[in-house]
Amino acid sequence: MKKYIVVLMCLVMGISSAQEWETSFTKTKERALKEQKKILLVFQGSDWCAPCIKLDRNVWSTPVFKAYAQKHFVLLKADFPKRKKNKLTKELQEHNNKLAEKYNRNGYFPYVVVLDIDGNVLGTTSYKKMSPEDYIQLLESF
Repeated sequence: MKKYIVVLMCLVMGISSAQEWETSFTKTKERALKEQKKILLVFQGSDWCAPCIKLDRNVWSTPVFKAYAQKHFVLLKADFPKRKKNKLTKELQEHNNKLAEKYNRNGYFPYVVVLDIDGNVLGTTSYKKMSPEDYIQLLESF
C-alpha cells in the first residue's frame, strides 16, 4: 500500500510541476484571458534546428524558467519538424502554418513572440546564449 501512495505522490508532483505547452491558439487565448497571463509563442523545428534545441534545453526545460512561466505565461509551441517520424497531423500543420503567416512571416527558427491576451505582439526574440534568468529579463522587457 505504501508503494502505491509513494508512486501516486510522485505522479501528482510531476504533473503539477510539468510545463504545459499548448498547441491550439484558440485554447491558449482562452487560458490567457481566464488566467490573465501573456502568451509565449515559440516557433521551432524540434528535430532539425540546433538553436531551437539549445533554447529548449538551456531555457525552456530549466526549473527556473518553468517556475517563472507557470506564473506569467500561457505557453504555445508551433513546431515544424522535418523528420517523417515526427510528422504532425494535417490539421496541426495547417494550424501552425496559419500562425506562421500571421506571426512569423520571415520563417525564423527559433522565433519567440510575446503576445498579450488579445494576440497582439508585445515583443519578439530568438535564441540567445544566456542564462534562464537573463532570458526571463529579456521577456519581461516586452
